[in-house]
Amino acid sequence: MRGRKLKAHIVGPLLGVIAAAGLAVTGAQAHGPSRQKVTESIEINAPAAQVWKLIGNFQDLSWMPEVAKTTGTGGNEPNTATRVVTLTSGAQIAQDLTRYDKDEMVYGYFTDKIDVKVLPVNDYSGSIQVQADGNKSKVTWEAAFYRGYMNNDPPPNLNDDAAMKAVTNLIQTDLAALKKKVEATH
Repeated sequence: MRGRKLKAHIVGPLLGVIAAAGLAVTGAQAHGPSRQKVTESIEINAPAAQVWKLIGNFQDLSWMPEVAKTTGTGGNEPNTATRVVTLTSGAQIAQDLTRYDKDEMVYGYFTDKIDVKVLPVNDYSGSIQVQADGNKSKVTWEAAFYRGYMNNDPPPNLNDDAAMKAVTNLIQTDLAALKKKVEATH
């Protein structure tokens, strides 16, 4: 009898540990994507006010090469302003203004609708800020997002690497175009 009690005394807690470990492994396997972040900056040989004048209107993305037009409502009022960005490919992106500070020369936005074929991401938010550096300026663009496929085992074109690469390329391309456009008119 004593052997049975001892066995139950050891086996019971051991089964609890094994079950907990199984749940931990199952939980890890069930974990979805992690939020990714990209931050890129560029120095522009022009005063910050000149750069902000070009990019500071949430309703105007004409400085971005892949944008055909931008339509929107609400001006630059956070939590009111919206815009629909039509790309040269014809694809459209819907965004909301979440933050706007003209004195700090920064605005933030959230992307409500985007086709993962255009940009392989979900729940994309970003901010863009211009900072003065003497007669030059520094533009910093930050983005946070999830990969295009929100479940486990994403296809290669919708995984974390694809999302990071696409967002990084988009931001670098647009910052380079901004620099070229501003410096050409300075």
